[in-house]
Amino acid sequence: MSEFSLTPQLQLSVEQFYYLEARLLDSRQYQQWFELVSEDLRYIVPSRVNVMVNNRDRGNEDMISIERELEGAESEGCPIREEGYLQMMIRVERAYKMNSWSENPPARTRRLVSNVEILADEDESLKIISNFHLHYARPGNDNYLYAGQRRDTLRKAEGSYKIAHREVVLDYANIDYPTIGLFF
Repeated sequence: MSEFSLTPQLQLSVEQFYYLEARLLDSRQYQQWFELVSEDLRYIVPSRVNVMVNNRDRGNEDMISIERELEGAESEGCPIREEGYLQMMIRVERAYKMNSWSENPPARTRRLVSNVEILADEDESLKIISNFHLHYARPGNDNYLYAGQRRDTLRKAEGSYKIAHREVVLDYANIDYPTIGLFF
């Protein structure tokens, strides 16, 4: 990771980008949200497994590292979701089709983004981690709370940013959510 100078203006611009993204998604303005996505998007939600602690690693942070639990594109496991620009475009378009029964009536969501940390400023992109809570309510059903961390690469674009890579690490022990088909 290269050293860079974090300025209040940079921090504010990134946070404002995430707040705009959350507002667009919660307002169901998926087409406008999709404009925030880069054409080379890589969007991954790795599955998590329960890994036993290796006693040989005692005294080492790797012993209990979250990275050991993740099964994504680079591991032998299977991610929950792994999508690119085209798949996301289809999902956005499907939300506005008459036969989109899975979202009728549409769910009510509220996203809270916090702990936004800029890790690196590399050439034309930023490496960022942030935490989120996503409240999900559907009329006639229970309410659910999704929580996790997003690991993003934002590409600088015309005074704003585009999401080039997003890895969503969900915090769950058992998947008992009604859907994982949300935009996190």
